[in-house]
Amino acid sequence: MPHHLARYAGLAGSLLLSVAAFLGGAFPELGDDVTPVSIWQGEHGPLIIVSWLVGTGLMVGAWWKMRHRIPSVRWALVTIGLWLLPLLVAPLLGSRDVYAYACQGATYAAGLNPYEQGVSALPCPWLDSISLIWRDTPAPYGPLFVLISGGVVASTDSLTTIVVLFRLIAVLGVGLTAVSLPVLARRCGVPVERALWLALACPLVGVHLVSGAHNDALMIGLLVTGLAVIVASPGRSGRVAWLLAGGVLLGLAVAIKATAAVVVPFAALAAVVGSYRMRALVRDGGWVVVGSLAAVVGVTLAAGLNFGWIAGLSSSGDSIGWSSPPTAVGQTAGYVARIFGWHIDALPVTRTIGLVALAVVLVWLWWRARNRNPLYGAGLALAATVALSPVFHPWYATWPLAVLAATAVVRTDWFAGVAAAVSFLVLPDGTSLTRYTKMPGAPLMTLLVIVVVVRLVRSARSKQRANVESAS
Repeated sequence: MPHHLARYAGLAGSLLLSVAAFLGGAFPELGDDVTPVSIWQGEHGPLIIVSWLVGTGLMVGAWWKMRHRIPSVRWALVTIGLWLLPLLVAPLLGSRDVYAYACQGATYAAGLNPYEQGVSALPCPWLDSISLIWRDTPAPYGPLFVLISGGVVASTDSLTTIVVLFRLIAVLGVGLTAVSLPVLARRCGVPVERALWLALACPLVGVHLVSGAHNDALMIGLLVTGLAVIVASPGRSGRVAWLLAGGVLLGLAVAIKATAAVVVPFAALAAVVGSYRMRALVRDGGWVVVGSLAAVVGVTLAAGLNFGWIAGLSSSGDSIGWSSPPTAVGQTAGYVARIFGWHIDALPVTRTIGLVALAVVLVWLWWRARNRNPLYGAGLALAATVALSPVFHPWYATWPLAVLAATAVVRTDWFAGVAAAVSFLVLPDGTSLTRYTKMPGAPLMTLLVIVVVVRLVRSARSKQRANVESAS
């Protein structure tokens, strides 16, 4: 595909998605029992669905086609800017989370602790915009984002203005990523233009981070900037200050969303100068950890809150969808049991297994990263977190995407392919297709899990045999 054709195909897709947003986006009015069928049968239904499907297809296709042959950094940035512009001025797309942000901010601004009660306790003036399952759920976000939300709500009574401000905060996060990503790419020997393209031209960024104004954008921006500061730190002179600053930025990312914490151990490894030694890790990486902890504790105390936000992460499991592999396996186990007349709820078991597996994988990745590229290890750690967590939303794929885009020298198609596929999972109004495709979605995801596990086991055995043969 020629460069100019790819640019304008993606722009056409962005414009079509904006049309879908204006006609059937995530407006405050929450309809009852909204389904893909009811959307199709509603006013402008066919136009909304077709605009969303074709628009997403054009953006995904153009992004995928150009992933290995971007002409220049300038071309990439200009094209990304063109694609984001229509989505920046369109109504919310793909999620109603911003309304939850607003209500949590209103709860905090009113002097209540959003970690101790749901937004219905106030009650929030925009409560009707939030799904029922989230109205009595404590805030699952970090204290920094609660502070930001409280400030946004305290500044205006207009829900439209609140949405605009949250979107500007998301744009700030995307901007931080765009500025910092080249530093990581150069450090890892990855072409800067390819890193920017993979990380920021992905439709998930335009639809869910910019248009949907998810706080993931700010978390990613702080995370990538923190890593960039750490790897760009100078020699002995002033190095401690840089490492502390990088750690503080990572801590602020954790104070937006706690899942960013999985990157901190890898950032500590990246801070080590020369070959890995425990003494060097404590000497250099220790400053990163200290900076991260200081930022998290400092923001929590400054907000006058407690650490209940960490426990609040468990409430996200209320959402059930086959896009999470552990959840899909649990759903499939339940379906198979029904064939034999048994009625079991396997979700608690499979989700627990997933979390245990995640803990093991994270430790293994960190140990493996000691003598390899710890920045790439950080990206893999985020990918494992996304894959093995009880809940997966499409925009979660942007976490590993941002880091892996700048650190994966080869084999980028596996994570880019996942990001392309999940771009089609959510309709313009925020309706998740996983809710209505449990069959065959869950069994197919389970089959994919089996295939991936078998391939990983075979690959590990092959490497083991090769090592034995080389040793002999």
